[in-house]
Amino acid sequence: MTVDAHHHLWDLTVRDQDWIRGPGLRPLRRNFTLADLEPQARAAGVGRTVVVQTVTVPEETPELLALAARHDLIAGVVGWTDLTHPDIAGELARLRALPGGTFLKGVRHQVQGEPDPEWLLRPDVLRGLAAVADAGLVYDLVVLPHQLPACAGAAAVLPRLTFVLDHLGKPPVATGAREPWTAHLRSLAALPNTVAKLSGLVTEAGAGWTADDLRPYTDTALDAFGPGRLMFGSDWPVCTLAAGYPDVHDLARELTADLAPPERTALFETTATRVYDL
Repeated sequence: MTVDAHHHLWDLTVRDQDWIRGPGLRPLRRNFTLADLEPQARAAGVGRTVVVQTVTVPEETPELLALAARHDLIAGVVGWTDLTHPDIAGELARLRALPGGTFLKGVRHQVQGEPDPEWLLRPDVLRGLAAVADAGLVYDLVVLPHQLPACAGAAAVLPRLTFVLDHLGKPPVATGAREPWTAHLRSLAALPNTVAKLSGLVTEAGAGWTADDLRPYTDTALDAFGPGRLMFGSDWPVCTLAAGYPDVHDLARELTADLAPPERTALFETTATRVYDL
């Protein structure tokens, strides 16, 4: 049974998604619900998913937790809370006490939007990350390539916290450049408390991508992390800017076709199951 370790959901009648701006993102300015996702996921053999936060507001995470409690497709939630809150431990405990709170598996912040490339290394942020570890949760990293050194720094300081790199750190697939992304990725992967998601790459590649465009990046990740520390994620519906759900799933299968069966099982199921305690 495949696990989709990364997708989103939103309803614009409930809350605006203020990051969806500009003509290039216009196709995303509509509702994307579980009813839209489920038939596509089931058709691809996906039996469990992890839904990930999109906006930095406190109301979204409780909504996702309640949704997970009502639908068996969603097995885990990566939510948001303010890591710099004076009582971050109490905030995490409050979320876990909510309806569906047992589905909270991790926390994420839009670090990619922070102007400080070393935001993750701020003392108040490290204090919050330590609380995430104490709560038995993981931390998802949504960052740009130049922020990867700070990710490695935070992971080195907090070896008891598992860091999950979303979208392989958004490599510059569209230009074909590989450095310094490759060096930064390998430095992060050298730390045993890090894992990564094969997700989001078609969006970085843009329209007209081919599997060969993406292969150098996925091969680098496979070599750096190994399939036991990688997991498949669709990044639906953001992926629809460049590919449909079936296309993203089939692409991931194609790019990992040379793996041995146990390695493919790890990448498409057991890594996510273990990391997110599904």
